[in-house]
Amino acid sequence: MKPRHQVSRAAVDLIKRFEGYRQKAAQLPDGRWTIGYGHTLTARGGASVSEQDAEALLLYDLITVAHAVNEHTYAPLNQNQFDALTCFAFNIGTENFMRSGVLRRINEGSLLQAACAMEMWRKADFEGERIVIDALVRRRAAEKTLFLTPPDGQWVPAPSPVLRPKVDYDASCAVPKQTPAAVSARLEGDRAVAEREEGPAPLTPAVPEEDAPSASQQAAAAVSARLEAILADEPVRPVVKPVQDLAMPEPPLAPAAAPAPVPAAEPAPVLHAPVEPAPTLEPFRLTPEEPVPAQAPLFVPDPPAAPAPLPSQVEPTLFETAREPARSPFNLGGFSTSGAEVDIQTLDVPLNPPEQPAFGGGSLLVSLGLLGLALFGGGVLWNLSVASDPGLTAVRMFGWGASVIGVICFAVSAYLLLRKLGGPDLDDE
Repeated sequence: MKPRHQVSRAAVDLIKRFEGYRQKAAQLPDGRWTIGYGHTLTARGGASVSEQDAEALLLYDLITVAHAVNEHTYAPLNQNQFDALTCFAFNIGTENFMRSGVLRRINEGSLLQAACAMEMWRKADFEGERIVIDALVRRRAAEKTLFLTPPDGQWVPAPSPVLRPKVDYDASCAVPKQTPAAVSARLEGDRAVAEREEGPAPLTPAVPEEDAPSASQQAAAAVSARLEAILADEPVRPVVKPVQDLAMPEPPLAPAAAPAPVPAAEPAPVLHAPVEPAPTLEPFRLTPEEPVPAQAPLFVPDPPAAPAPLPSQVEPTLFETAREPARSPFNLGGFSTSGAEVDIQTLDVPLNPPEQPAFGGGSLLVSLGLLGLALFGGGVLWNLSVASDPGLTAVRMFGWGASVIGVICFAVSAYLLLRKLGGPDLDDE
């Protein structure tokens, strides 16, 4: 049976610190009255209480709260955890505590998550809006600290060189998106009034870390800016080439002067048998009969075409003389219109022009066939490797698709290769 805990002095002092002492009863905005350390059950207008009596009223109120915590928590708790939950339930109310995520996580056995869930109860309705209260943020932090304090004082060591902390981006809700307002409660006659310490200044929304650009985004932006500065787009200047007058050819260059004769080198003295000097070579000289050709102009007009000779001026060839002794005015250079034979050797027209490949080179077709075999084999092996896992249906479909594509590629390459080796088709001729 789970042991029942009693409220310790640590819980009473923590509640007294955050509730504050009120000697005289004050009326709340909802019409109720409060006195002492947040006591509302028997408070009436005009009543007053001493500090000892206010503490006794607090202990009386904590009986109900401690009973609710003992009855609705099923996980084993130590004294500090029970005191922290009692302070938390006293502040938010037992009804809110029983339907809160803190109690649900405690019953699940997630005590650390339950401690972090306390920090979510930090807002209150003030001046018609629900805002984050500075005092509630501090109160939740104190209750969380008490909850996580070990009862024997033996803290779990976490040395900084061994466990270097990193940012937990998943805990985005821990940072309030609004700046907590510093609100204090004071008495004006017999009424309790809550007001901001620095006046009704507008709230400044705090930007959480998840909305700000991350470190990787900032680094990427810096690199992009640096690349834009280095690789700035410079305007391309057009290259203007000098235009030459194509109509007028350039004048020919003057003949190059003959090179000066190269003197023969004197033989070097040797210590042994004398060696006859090599005969000197005379320099190359250009004779007047061989002038240096002038540079040809860029564009030379074609010479006027000679007029075609008349049929009567064409001399008969040997082939025509042997086969057609009597020339007719309609027989021109071997081409006869009277049905005589034609000298095929004199024709400069290829009878069988080279054929162009219709389907590409053989190496391309062989490569296509090898690619088809590779795709087919790879797809089959892939399906065999994932056949034991029924959840990889999409992966098996990818393997079958690769096999089908491989079969198509191999069939097309085989057909084109056989057609190429079989010779040209009649349709192509």
